[in-house]
Amino acid sequence: MSGCAARRYVAAALSRCRARGLPLWESPPARGPRALGAGGAAAVQLLPRRHLSSRNRLEGKVLETVGVFEAPKQHGKYETGQLFLHSVFGYRGIVLFPWQARLYDRDVASPVTEKSENAAGHGSKEVKGKTHTYYQVLIDARDCPHISQRSQTEAVTFLANHDDSRALYAIPGLDYVSHEDILPYSSTDQVPIQHELFERFLMYDQTKVPPFVARDTLCAWQEKNHPWLELSDVHRETTENIRVTVIPFYMGMRWRYCIRLENLDSEVVQLRERHWRIFSLSGTLETVRGRGVVGREPILSKEQPAFQYSSHVSLQASSGHMWGTFRFERPDGSHFDVRIPPFSLESNKDEKTPPSGLHW
Repeated sequence: MSGCAARRYVAAALSRCRARGLPLWESPPARGPRALGAGGAAAVQLLPRRHLSSRNRLEGKVLETVGVFEAPKQHGKYETGQLFLHSVFGYRGIVLFPWQARLYDRDVASPVTEKSENAAGHGSKEVKGKTHTYYQVLIDARDCPHISQRSQTEAVTFLANHDDSRALYAIPGLDYVSHEDILPYSSTDQVPIQHELFERFLMYDQTKVPPFVARDTLCAWQEKNHPWLELSDVHRETTENIRVTVIPFYMGMRWRYCIRLENLDSEVVQLRERHWRIFSLSGTLETVRGRGVVGREPILSKEQPAFQYSSHVSLQASSGHMWGTFRFERPDGSHFDVRIPPFSLESNKDEKTPPSGLHW
């Protein structure tokens, strides 16, 4: 990407963040975008808002520069230690390590699709998975309160260490981030992210790019918790300009699934109900209906377009799958249903060969 293209990309991305009312960042009012050195690499200083009024205006506080945008990677992946601004939720974060996932995107299904029958008898098209990069990241603790109404910051759960316990615990401030969610930046601060695990997992090395490298403790933690952390499949589908992304995780006879809802339109909508169908290979089909999700009925608007949450499910067999709908309400009181893409709940982690396609 050329210097001019990088500046246009970053300026456009920052404009999208500001248009969505993200509460943490602002470009310098007096300077705006500026080029950096030879090669014209990226371009905009990042500044956190300390205090906001109800109209997202600063209340007499001076903004603090925290870094400078870099050109987003069009090819390849970001390395451990890369600082970034989340393009949807607006928080500051740092990359711990990447995952290679299979993305099943029903919005870009193969031109020639075959109809098949799922367990409930509903026809569905074949969806081919494509390799896509996701990242395990730390969220800056200073930003967690600002995104708590749009994204859970304790969504990554783990099984207890004791063999006789199936209790779950969570580490606040962990997230999974898609490659396109990342707006990379650099900083001269040796501790740019406030998180209890930052200095346990990473150390500063000015000879490296990025200058934050993994400690042995990060490698050991990744290896130990790999079964609960591994991201292998991602499922995505859009209905009525509402995009639903689902990421399932196996956790030992139970599964965690992370869901992101995104409003790709300017019309305000509110999630009212969920309707799940859960099929187990034992032959059971369970139907679950309820108000909202995780006790909330989030509003998705142009200013606040996304909501992300996690939940858990147990099956009577070692595998199965789930699908369903979310019911949304428009300002005029009318309702519409948004499809939740079907996804498998598979406990066989020994088979590393990716499936050729999903036929639900």
